[in-house]
Amino acid sequence: MSACLSGVACGFDASTYGEFPNTLNLLKTETVKIFKFCPEDYSFGTPRALCDIHGGTGEDVLNGKARVLTDDGQDWTEGMIRASEKMLQLAQNEKIELAIMMDVSAACGSAVIYDGNRRSAQSQYQIGAGVCAAQLIRHSFCVISQRDFAAFEILKAKTQPNYIIDPSKIDHEDTSWFQNYFKGKMNS
Repeated sequence: MSACLSGVACGFDASTYGEFPNTLNLLKTETVKIFKFCPEDYSFGTPRALCDIHGGTGEDVLNGKARVLTDDGQDWTEGMIRASEKMLQLAQNEKIELAIMMDVSAACGSAVIYDGNRRSAQSQYQIGAGVCAAQLIRHSFCVISQRDFAAFEILKAKTQPNYIIDPSKIDHEDTSWFQNYFKGKMNS
């Protein structure tokens, strides 16, 4: 689990980015073992500069086709790749079944990340994973975000006896925001 989703103050600004009820409830589930890891803290410490992927997605960074840059242009690509390798090592050593990661992050985003500098006037989102999420996906690990509410319903049903899945819950890719924002951009 992205450490910030568990309440660890490891965000770029030394915050937790808020509370996430689904992840916090999962932490209380006795039958679930959670490993907390912040890849950006691992490589760059906390607090740190804000970074985004420029020229592609996390997969493109791993393939040498895109870079991870801070707001002031520092190249953090190598540090982010090292962090992704450390996260992969943890996942493999602990035989994790699922990674729950902070969406939109250049490291942990699972479905949506920024397309270049998020603070620019032309800031846009793109479909894609961050570097660390891409590394896990590349090695066949299942990755979801804190916004995948239907997936959390399945987790609850698997970990809580007699839990009944709420069929009204949907994952991030099925929200009207996602569908409208990326209309015409999907599968292209």
